[in-house]
Amino acid sequence: MSDTMESLRRNINQAGDLQSVVRTMKALATSSIGQYEKAVSALDDYYRTVELGLSVCFRDSIPDIYSSRLKRQKKAIVIGAIVFGSDQGLVGQFNDVIADYAVKILSDLPGKAQILSVGERVNARMMDTDMQIMGLFTVPNSIKAVTPLVEQILVEIETSHSQGKVSEIHIFYNLHKSRTLYEPTSQLLLPLDKIWRQELAELPWPTKNLPEIIGDRTSTLRALIREYLFVSLFRACAESLASENASRLAAMQHADKNIDEMLEDLKGKYYRLRQNSIDEELFEVFSGFEALSHSRNSAQYKSNIYKN
Repeated sequence: MSDTMESLRRNINQAGDLQSVVRTMKALATSSIGQYEKAVSALDDYYRTVELGLSVCFRDSIPDIYSSRLKRQKKAIVIGAIVFGSDQGLVGQFNDVIADYAVKILSDLPGKAQILSVGERVNARMMDTDMQIMGLFTVPNSIKAVTPLVEQILVEIETSHSQGKVSEIHIFYNLHKSRTLYEPTSQLLLPLDKIWRQELAELPWPTKNLPEIIGDRTSTLRALIREYLFVSLFRACAESLASENASRLAAMQHADKNIDEMLEDLKGKYYRLRQNSIDEELFEVFSGFEALSHSRNSAQYKSNIYKN
């Protein structure tokens, strides 16, 4: 029985150590979510500025360089897709959700899909499909590492665009909704959506001073579109990272609850065994006392008989 109690005590200690690790991961995930949420929020003003600049260009009917080049590739439609996932595990269904969503959307589009994966886990899921994997990027481990990743992706987009390798470029990522919730979403990066361009062209200017483009208009448009692509990719990556940590937080909360239940069960078994052990020891003490008392009484009785 002592071996069983020792085994339970060891299991309780191990579960307690595991719970400490889980709660540390919960704290880190919560902290990371706040970091990426602030990054997304900080982009809003800059994105608004880029939108206003593009609205002036579209209002003046400047040719959309990116759209016109991509639309020439009508012979064989090839869709470039950038899918944001994770490199690490313990994120629940995070990678499965975005991979399944991307496959569903891409399957409904005409043409062949070529995938750029951000994250080894989601890349493994995309490799299980019949879609062509064109590259793999490492998921940033901090907000400072997002910009270098976005720059790499922009180089890939520019190269594919200039060589006419793709007709469209889509991004797929999990959009962070709340502390532990997210949902898959997508965005058409190129060609620029006609309705979206029209809405920007009709966007009211915030002041009474009407804007004016100084310098080469095509160069200005090209620069603004690059900034638009940068902001869109940065936001997608930050949202994906926030969602990854939200999924990890949900998984850790579930694990913490399971460990609590397991500890309660183990401690219940341990205390029952301990009580049973104490009861048996007490029973042995009482039995020994009764046996000793009976022996003394018997000896006293015999002594009285002999005396009489």
